[in-house]
This record gives sequence, structure tokens and C-alpha cells, in this order.
Amino acid sequence: MGEVMTEFRNLEELYNRIKPALYSKVEELKRNHISYIKEEDIWNYLSSTVWKKKSDLTLSEMVSDIMDLKLESIKGYVFDILRKRDIEISKEEGNLL
Repeated sequence: MGEVMTEFRNLEELYNRIKPALYSKVEELKRNHISYIKEEDIWNYLSSTVWKKKSDLTLSEMVSDIMDLKLESIKGYVFDILRKRDIEISKEEGNLL
């Protein structure tokens, strides 16, 4: 993630630093009746798609990406994760029978 990591000792420290923005975005989504998207979902989506492609990313750019995130962008990502969890749970339940 470029120079952003030189300001933070690890990803957990970075996550904690931008957590207020993640929380704010989740609250915005909840006000729009979207309650299934969590802070971790936004972090994981942006980390694996948007931020992975950028270099020299600043903290302000990360916060901006969080606040500007459109529901359509993350919705498919989260649904894929939920679908995979359901498949894994179904497989586990099948193994118990």
C-alpha cells in the first residue's frame, strides 16, 4: 500500500486509524436500511480491489475512498462472501449427517 505503511507499524494500526471513517460509512448505510455490510467488509473490499491497485496512498485518500464508496460497488462483493459462507455451512452440515 505504498507510503501509507511507513506511517503505521502494521495493518491493525492502520485499520484502527481509519475505523471512525468505516464506522461512519456503516452508519450511513444503516440509515439507508442496509444493515448487512460491516466495517470489515468495507475494509476488505477496498483493500483487495481499490487500494491494491494504488501506490503512495495517503490516509486522506483512504478516508475519501471509504466515504465515497457506492453501495453498488460493495454489494456484489459482500453477497459473494455471504454465498460462499452459506456453501461452506451447507457442506459442513452435510458432513454431519
